[in-house]
Amino acid sequence: MTIERRNFPQFFITAPSPCPYLPNRLERKVFTHLVGPDARNLNSQLSHGGFRRSQNIAYRPACDGCQACVSVRVPVEDFVWSRGFRKIMAKNADLRASVVKAEATSEQYSLFRAYIDTRHSEGGMANMTVLDFAAMVDDNLVESRMVEYRLPASHPHAPNELVASVLLDVLNDGLSMIYSFYEPSLENRSLGTFIILDNILRVGRMGLPYVYLGYYVSNSAKMHYKSRFLPQERLTPQGWVLHRTNNRD
Repeated sequence: MTIERRNFPQFFITAPSPCPYLPNRLERKVFTHLVGPDARNLNSQLSHGGFRRSQNIAYRPACDGCQACVSVRVPVEDFVWSRGFRKIMAKNADLRASVVKAEATSEQYSLFRAYIDTRHSEGGMANMTVLDFAAMVDDNLVESRMVEYRLPASHPHAPNELVASVLLDVLNDGLSMIYSFYEPSLENRSLGTFIILDNILRVGRMGLPYVYLGYYVSNSAKMHYKSRFLPQERLTPQGWVLHRTNNRD
């Protein structure tokens, strides 16, 4: 008698390490490898269950006694375009967005380096080399894209300059925002917010329902910006639950 073997993913768990979001906490992650011809579908399925992707790894927090990290996604049809959001779109109406293959370039790395050195010089990515950056962008078997945002060719000081970029995964039901970075000197443009808004529009044009924003941690100041994109769905033990206000519960 023969036994049919199925290619179910194998899951592993990391050793405890310091939590990057909350002080005096330890984090653990459960993870699996996104490999083989079904990597894209597996990435979509795991994203629905609260996983995130890094290179060819899908992971989610599995911390003892803590459930602070909550997966968040924006249902684009119900998204509320506040006056502030519309102002940000108007400020950046001159930018040209191009969706390109997810292949790292020296231009992207230079922008990434400026962003990290200015905004996150003490974070986990502070020591990323150009090879590390290339691995983050290139090393996967899923369907991913880079969106590049450039100043117009008519700009008097920096024509066609790359000022923002975001790495995206294409899922069965939307886009997952893996990592974004932008020119830190252009604070008045609110480029971080603009990138999210632009991709809410992009998902709508694709006819798909969701933009996945990653994890929201209510007690982490650097994560609070995600609560502004409303309404949003947050993953709970009972499934995805709709939130219409930006309370920090």
